Amino acid sequence: MEIAKRREVVIDEKEAATWIKDGMTVAIGGLAASGKPVAIIRQIIKNGVKDLTIVGSNLCFEADMLIGEGRVKKLIAVYVGAESLCPIAPMFRAMAQRGELNIWECGEGHLQAGLSASGMALPFLPTRDGVGTSYPELNPDLKLFKDPIKGETLIAVPPIDVDVAILQAAYSDVYGNVQYVGSSRWDKSFMRAADTVIVQVEKLVPNEDIKKNPELTVIPGASAVVRAPYGAHPFASPGFYIHDEEHIREYVSAANTFLKQGDRRPFEAYLDKYVYGPETHADYLEQIGIKRLISLYEY
Repeated sequence: MEIAKRREVVIDEKEAATWIKDGMTVAIGGLAASGKPVAIIRQIIKNGVKDLTIVGSNLCFEADMLIGEGRVKKLIAVYVGAESLCPIAPMFRAMAQRGELNIWECGEGHLQAGLSASGMALPFLPTRDGVGTSYPELNPDLKLFKDPIKGETLIAVPPIDVDVAILQAAYSDVYGNVQYVGSSRWDKSFMRAADTVIVQVEKLVPNEDIKKNPELTVIPGASAVVRAPYGAHPFASPGFYIHDEEHIREYVSAANTFLKQGDRRPFEAYLDKYVYGPETHADYLEQIGIKRLISLYEY
C-alpha cells in the first residue's frame, strides 16, 4: 500500500503575494526589532491590490509604503513608525492629516481583545484598556458597558477578523511548522484570528530539527511558508542580522519630502529603485549589495 506523502507548503514571495486580493483584511506581523515580512509586502505593492484593511501592533514602513501608494482603505494599528529612527511614519501621517485614511483608533488592549474575540469566535471581549479616556468617542465600535457580575465599567471590543496574516520568523520545515528567535507575542494573536497564515522565514530546516525542540514551535502548520533570507531587511531578524539604519533613513527622507513639501517624486523614486525595479527578492538583495548585507550580520 502506498503511503500518502505529507503536503509541503513552501512557495515563493511572488506566489504568496497573489493570495492577497482587493478588499481583504491583512495582518502584518512582527516588530521593527524582531522581523517584518517586507519581501512579501514589496510584491503585494507591485501587484496593485487596493482597498485593504491593514492590522498590526507595531507597523513600520512596510505598511507606510502601502499607505503611500493608496492601497490601504482602513488601518487597525497601535503604532505606525520606527521609534527613534522615525517616530511617526511619514505617509501614514500625511494621509491621516488629509483625511484619506480610515483609522480604527485602538490601544494594545483593544487590539488584543479584538483578535482574541475573533480567534474564539465570540461576539466581543471586555477590556479595561481605555476606560475613562476618549477611545470610545473616537472609535464608536468600542462600547462602554457595566460588568453584570461586579458592576465595573468595561469596554466591549468586537472581533477583528483577519483574512490573511503575513508573518516573519526564523525557521520552518517544509510542512509549515514555524519556530522563532525572539518575540512572537503578537504573531500568535494574528495567527489565531486569521483564516490563512503565510510565514516568511530566514531558513528552511529539516523536520527532524523542528522535532528536537518542539516547545519552540509557535505556529504548527502554516498555510504557506516563504523562504526569504534577509527578507525582513531593512529591519532586524534576531539571530541573523540587525536593522539597516542607513536604509531606513533613506526611506524616511524620501517619504518626508511628501509629508513636508507635498512632493511625491523622492518617494516614487525610492519605490522604483527598491520595489518596482527588482523582479524578485534576490534581485532586491543585489540592489542592496553584498557588502551592506554582510555588515548587518549579527554573529
